[in-house]
Amino acid sequence: MKGQETGTEKASTGISGLDEILEGGLPRDRLYLIDGTPGVGKTTLSMQFLLAGVAAGERAMYVTLAETKDELAAVARSHEWSLDDVAVYELMSNVPLGTDDESTIFHPADIELADTMRTLVAEIERVDPDRVVIDSLSELRLQAQSALRYRRQILALKQHFAGRHSTVLMLDDRTAGSEDVQLHSIAHGVITLDYMAPLYGGDRRRLRVNKVRGMKARSGYHDFKIETGGLVVYPRLIAAEHTQPFEEGTVPSGVAELDSLLGGGLDRGTSAVLMGPPGSGKSVVATQFAIAAAARGENAAIFAFDETQRTVRLRVTRLGMRLDGHRGAITLQQIDPAEMPPGEFAASVRRAVEHDRARVIVIDSLNGYLNAMPQESFLTLQLHELLAYLSQQGVLTILVVAQHGVTGAIETPVDISYLADTVLLLRHFESMGRLRKAISVLKKRGSAHEPTVRELLVGPVGLRLGPALEEFKGVLQGAPALVSVEPAGPSGQRDQH
Repeated sequence: MKGQETGTEKASTGISGLDEILEGGLPRDRLYLIDGTPGVGKTTLSMQFLLAGVAAGERAMYVTLAETKDELAAVARSHEWSLDDVAVYELMSNVPLGTDDESTIFHPADIELADTMRTLVAEIERVDPDRVVIDSLSELRLQAQSALRYRRQILALKQHFAGRHSTVLMLDDRTAGSEDVQLHSIAHGVITLDYMAPLYGGDRRRLRVNKVRGMKARSGYHDFKIETGGLVVYPRLIAAEHTQPFEEGTVPSGVAELDSLLGGGLDRGTSAVLMGPPGSGKSVVATQFAIAAAARGENAAIFAFDETQRTVRLRVTRLGMRLDGHRGAITLQQIDPAEMPPGEFAASVRRAVEHDRARVIVIDSLNGYLNAMPQESFLTLQLHELLAYLSQQGVLTILVVAQHGVTGAIETPVDISYLADTVLLLRHFESMGRLRKAISVLKKRGSAHEPTVRELLVGPVGLRLGPALEEFKGVLQGAPALVSVEPAGPSGQRDQH
């Protein structure tokens, strides 16, 4: 691989999501800084980078100043990798422990940085690698004992690699106590890895490409996870990058009365919010649209935050509905909001749309999505981007929002109704000693709908809608009152008293 023209090609990182963020990978023959606290995933990322080079027929070298070969091999085995084709140079083992007349890497204050650098350069010249990882710079920083000497040595190292056509990753664990801006200015590119520990649930990891000279990487933070097999990166969703034409049309629910209430159904490429208290029928209505789509031969996906797959299937079965056995397929995915970061959820939705060809997406519920967010203030922004992406794919998106309360004053945990094209309101109301359900359309952009409040009937035969509740007023407030209805006049209008 030697002899290629410097900077004309990109080196794949071996991580598909990161390559997408970098628009193909890192420009070759440059020096990069991978910055992050211990345990965030720097070693795993660098191993994937080297193994991607080995798979492409390149020579790879791992220089370790802080870990032993056995420790690195153990990390590789945990991911079911082998480092047999990677030249691992354990610089820390070159000097015996406990000698007074020789330098030792275990006592950075007592060794000469120049000796370490000469040893390192000699080994690099012997291996002549295409890809190099130096782990970690904190050891060199301690040896230098001054910022000026440290900077000069890093610049010298960079200059040495400039003539060797090698792509180099330098790992820094931030043991200096703050962000080392000197390294950021020297490196051709900087990738920062962070992790956050929420009050409950698993750690959330994310990365950001601070800079890559000469190219534009996707900005912002991107969620990632460490799994068996390495890093899995979820690039931040940008709806504008996923525009494609689609055939417009109406998506019916398969229930004639509900479609009539909606003016024919819901439109493709739009989003609908079903709002109501617990038990008012929101999930049943949302599931009905998915089942109707599958019956027509289309695919649908239901993302369940609040219920297990078993509970969803049991509820559907008891209502006389089926999730399988249709011309199309319904994918049911249970989401654990304590373990799944928002970036991973967005990637799951994208996979359902782009790989499984889902034309109806149900998110049940938005409350669970809210709990999955590390910072609630960004929920609306991320949701807006997700809805814009689904709209541009021609997908009908149905969001279920559980409101607090049963009757009377009901509160909404987050107001996103302005983002939706259609809003359906579901309510409980009491009448003659029975608790009943009502449904109405608050808004529907772009087309007409019935301005009525209908009774929602959910039972063993599925979902039905009754006639307009003309004999009541105040149904949507949960406190209805009977009204007298005069016979219709010549104009067909009824007078209420």
